[in-house]
Amino acid sequence: MPERLRVATRGSALALAQSEAVMRALRAAWPGLDLEVQVVMTDGDRHRDVPTADLGGQGGKGAFTGAVQRAVLDGRADLAVHSAKDLPAVQVPGLVIAAVPEREDPRDVLLGPDGPIPSLDGLAEGARVGTGSPRRAALIGHLRPDLKVVGVRGNVDSRVRRARAGDLEAFVLAAAGLRRLGLHDEASVPLDPAVFTPAPGQGCLAVEAAEEATAVLGLLSDISHPPSRLALRGERAFLARLGGSCTLPAGAHLPPPDDEQVLHMSGFLAAADGSMMVSERVTGPRDDPEGLGAGLASLLIDRAPSEVRVLVGR
Repeated sequence: MPERLRVATRGSALALAQSEAVMRALRAAWPGLDLEVQVVMTDGDRHRDVPTADLGGQGGKGAFTGAVQRAVLDGRADLAVHSAKDLPAVQVPGLVIAAVPEREDPRDVLLGPDGPIPSLDGLAEGARVGTGSPRRAALIGHLRPDLKVVGVRGNVDSRVRRARAGDLEAFVLAAAGLRRLGLHDEASVPLDPAVFTPAPGQGCLAVEAAEEATAVLGLLSDISHPPSRLALRGERAFLARLGGSCTLPAGAHLPPPDDEQVLHMSGFLAAADGSMMVSERVTGPRDDPEGLGAGLASLLIDRAPSEVRVLVGR
């Protein structure tokens, strides 16, 4: 049993907070375990003025995760902590998702100068909304085509400062990131996920380790939350069927199973500007979240017009 683990992570305030949450869970499960943070610079951090979809030449796949994963593969670290929504759906050879801690709120928040705004209906005609997410931009374009989407990059804390300063009428951020940074007031009024569908994996952390590191995998298994892992399995299967990129204008949400242990999953696939969108809700057994997620994605692909279908697999 290892006495010391090295934790690879990005260096943003949110990434460090996420890694600290994982380390707290490990210390609670294994008192006396020595943990060391290894901060890694990613392509997404290095090129903050470039849209995520343009990084790396593959639609941004792995822009925020590839360098962190390499730290584990080359032995500089024992495990890597990611925001699951940043993790491409195709698993990197040699690594496995060893733990998924309990999911934080998966919903988005519309944040203005005076705090959270309950819905897009609370914005005036022509208001400017900041986001760097193709999914969020498509949803805004579909729900409120009169609004002006402004592309933004930057860490959560910098976007919160801009929202408070009134640089734009509103910014869209993940409730999970706000909560993990202690910004509970800003996250207090999330958007309805039935209307503003979250990204696959949003709110989840994915802890990766080398597939042959059996001792490390054993430690990490104790901090995994089965319902959260089940949800991530289904949502990542959805993403994989659509081509594996976290920059596609698509969303999916798989809540915990109901009293009858049935899964209910919703999702959408859209044109980049939201002018065309298909959405579906499907149900399935608890023991096959991957089949449910892949089936939902296939249903959306079959229903999508050619202008939307061509985006799949990029």
